[in-house]
Amino acid sequence: MKRSERPRPAATHRSSSSKPSHELVLITGLSGSGKGSVLRAFEDLGYYCVDNLPIGLIPTFADLSAAGSRILRAALVVDIREGEALSQLPGIYQSLHRRGLRLALVFLEATDEALVRRFEETRRPHPLGRNLPVREGIRLERNLLAPMRRLADAVVDTTRMNVHELRDFIQQRFAAGRRRRALLVCLVSFGYRYGIPPEANLLLDVRFLPNPNYIPELKEKTGQDPAVRKFVDSYADTEEFVRRTREFLRYLLPHYVREGKSYLTVGMGCTGGRHRSVALAERLGRLLEEEGYQVKILHRDIARPAA
Repeated sequence: MKRSERPRPAATHRSSSSKPSHELVLITGLSGSGKGSVLRAFEDLGYYCVDNLPIGLIPTFADLSAAGSRILRAALVVDIREGEALSQLPGIYQSLHRRGLRLALVFLEATDEALVRRFEETRRPHPLGRNLPVREGIRLERNLLAPMRRLADAVVDTTRMNVHELRDFIQQRFAAGRRRRALLVCLVSFGYRYGIPPEANLLLDVRFLPNPNYIPELKEKTGQDPAVRKFVDSYADTEEFVRRTREFLRYLLPHYVREGKSYLTVGMGCTGGRHRSVALAERLGRLLEEEGYQVKILHRDIARPAA
């Protein structure tokens, strides 16, 4: 295996030409090495994730994925909790490879000192035995998992990594070439007269802009109508608002990504939730898509009658 060029984290790779995404990723490794954090990182990338799927069901699961189901990419955690059945995993993995399925195996490990410290911090016993000293459990687990480590496409040493660095490693390796960022931004237009969306993380109030509701020919239309969008966009204050908001979000969203946030809801409010907030949510959504973010737009109050 080739040693990764990254100084942190240490990782080894079987091939530098590995595909940026895989139909099925198996995640295994030592207890306390970060398998749960890795699984959450795959979930943020859109993978269908399963923790501790019984080993005997892995071939069936792979067949269902390959047979045109809606599960296009999946990540499975398999570890020492499987007990004696874990010895079957190398043979199953090699069998799936021979069948031509797209696979990747990620193996996580850390030094004994780091793992002991993590067990002490969580105050949990080693899964190989409540009465077994942690260091002895780690030693036995290394021996049991050695065959899987030899088969791994990526061996990741998490000793000096925090959860953010571990997530970044997974995203860089498995999201390479994907244009979308992990953060999903949900833009919700709404009317203040009907209340603020309780799920909103950020609120943008656009009631300072001229209201199309007072223009007879626009009153019954919505912000999705070209005539309303043209009216809203015709004001210099609109352009200034859009420019400043884009700059604000361009600064803010990467910080949310680094902190591991995968979903952000931005509320865009006007008086009735039919005109200004709708038009600007649509426009801001297009700008965020240009920045590479996944965007979902909801117009909560657009169907309410014009007041």
